[in-house]
Amino acid sequence: MKRFLSILLALLMVGTAGCGQDAPQADGESIDLYFLSKSGMKVEAHSYVLETDTLEAQVEEVMAKLSTLPDKLEYQPPLALEFKVNNYQIEDGCVKMDLTADYKNMTATKEILVRAALVRSFTQIKGINFLSLTVEGEPLKDSLGNLVGMMSAGQFIDNAGDTTNIYEKVRLRLYFGNEAGDKLVSTTRTLDYNTIIPMEKLVLEELIKGPDSGMSGAYALINPSTKIVSVSVKDGICYVNLDSTFTTQIYNGTAEVVLYSIVNSLTELSNVKKVQFLIDGVSEITYREKYSFTTIFERNLDLIESK
Repeated sequence: MKRFLSILLALLMVGTAGCGQDAPQADGESIDLYFLSKSGMKVEAHSYVLETDTLEAQVEEVMAKLSTLPDKLEYQPPLALEFKVNNYQIEDGCVKMDLTADYKNMTATKEILVRAALVRSFTQIKGINFLSLTVEGEPLKDSLGNLVGMMSAGQFIDNAGDTTNIYEKVRLRLYFGNEAGDKLVSTTRTLDYNTIIPMEKLVLEELIKGPDSGMSGAYALINPSTKIVSVSVKDGICYVNLDSTFTTQIYNGTAEVVLYSIVNSLTELSNVKKVQFLIDGVSEITYREKYSFTTIFERNLDLIESK
């Protein structure tokens, strides 16, 4: 198995270069195929010896291997999860694959890792430089609703060892307070993040950091000493568990604006519809003597300040 580079790089935007037409490997040649780790939090490379020698046969062979569960469940084939492949075709060195709607049920982190495993595997075949995914015929979008487009191996860089940490460039929409602290201000922030971190946690971390330096008209709302105890999503509800520091308000902001800065920011993610708060694991809390945390909060657009 190849030794991997001991670096982590940010996910790069896909280029528009044409697809090459290299001759396929001969049968008996070894390539690396990529699978999800048993924990589902990383991508692993496993050496595989091709048994065919034409481009079409090798794509079919890799497809079958990525769809087959191992005898021992030490890793997860990316095409043996909860979704299925409707069909695929090879066009100008690109594998175009259409998936069932169940593909969208995966968490944002898992979905990115599946993409990474598929792209890295198929582009191991000489003559295949890109992978394109659709879901029930519709172009694939990421967790923020952006079109993914054609993907190349250059988007994913290996780190030392037998696993791959994937970094992806994301554009978050975050809500901070206005100067008076009685309305929300919509902002965007582009950054690279490690996909082993849940997107929901990333949003909370960025809200706690506050607005970017020099951003006019947007003000921090959350006590910067607040710790994220845990964050999880089930059935569209994001459970936000913070430590008690969150209840100590040091910035100018109404209780409503503070809570909905979190709710509105999290519900920008496609997998989050509602939010429930907990303080050190307890929901029987009344925040600032007004809002019960036994309540499940939904998005509130009325609090967003008009430009």
